[in-house]
Amino acid sequence: MPWVKTGSVYQLKITLRDTRPPIWRRVLVPGHFTLGDLHWVIQFAMGWTDSHLHHFKVGETYYSLPTPHTDWEDGNEKDSSNVRLDTIAPRAKMKFIYEYDFGDSWEHEILVEKISPPDPKMKSPLCLKGARACPPEDIGGVWGYVDLLQAIKDPKHEQHEEFLEVVGDDFDPEAFDLDETNKMLKKIK
Repeated sequence: MPWVKTGSVYQLKITLRDTRPPIWRRVLVPGHFTLGDLHWVIQFAMGWTDSHLHHFKVGETYYSLPTPHTDWEDGNEKDSSNVRLDTIAPRAKMKFIYEYDFGDSWEHEILVEKISPPDPKMKSPLCLKGARACPPEDIGGVWGYVDLLQAIKDPKHEQHEEFLEVVGDDFDPEAFDLDETNKMLKKIK
């Protein structure tokens, strides 16, 4: 579906909170995308594996995908599959939160940097730029990631070998592959 018929293009900056130096991605998405669609953009752009629950927090309202056979209905969360980005963030400079993996609590700040006219050439979300590798899943959140980085830098660290098994010998925390990210984003229609 061409974006020209569906509205504006949003430039979003997605920043993983509490990371120093920051881990972030700048993406273009159509304003008609739902928060459910945006979840996939964030998963692919950041490098997560969609192995955990998530929600968005916009103001004081939480949005997530309904999870059958859970207490989802009791959590006062709204269904994110039918809430559009251009509805919850109608203006540039608005911010909201995406939290992934409630145990590790990976909080991402989403900033609407700008809203542009439709672009008929765009066929899928696009990552313009980013910085640093996504932390591995199930590492203990930002603080666990800091521990991992310290351990893999120091061959004498007691957890050096253990953490290298988690990330591999070639893990580079400064690496970001724009081409691979955009290849993944092309899967989103």
